[in-house]
Amino acid sequence: MGITLAQAQTALQAAHQKAVDMNVKMNIAVVDAGANLVAFIRMDDAWLGSLDISIKKAKTARFFDMPTGAIGGLSQPGGPLFNIEHSNGGLITFPGGIPIKGRSGGVMGAIGVSGSTVEDDHAVAEAGVQALEGK
Repeated sequence: MGITLAQAQTALQAAHQKAVDMNVKMNIAVVDAGANLVAFIRMDDAWLGSLDISIKKAKTARFFDMPTGAIGGLSQPGGPLFNIEHSNGGLITFPGGIPIKGRSGGVMGAIGVSGSTVEDDHAVAEAGVQALEGK
């Protein structure tokens, strides 16, 4: 089951509102179960360099069905996934990407956010996930 455009827009709207509430400028991307971009917004004055990072965070979260921050912990020197960020055309292994699960518990897509601190990126992404997962 993949995320629909309407669901992706719901996640984007919730994440965007969280970014507004936090007074941060973000790039927000949502990908489907196949890691294909479904929806994207770039807030006014958000960093141009974060555009690609937000998309890669969403793809990374979907490729491995875990938050990008968790992958980052595993990809440190000596870790089981050391250097994984060089695979798949480049991954992002710091917080801001989170898988989105459907009602059945399966992953239907992911959201990626970039434009502020990794803590802010994660909080904005989490707002998008919560809007769909009903938390």
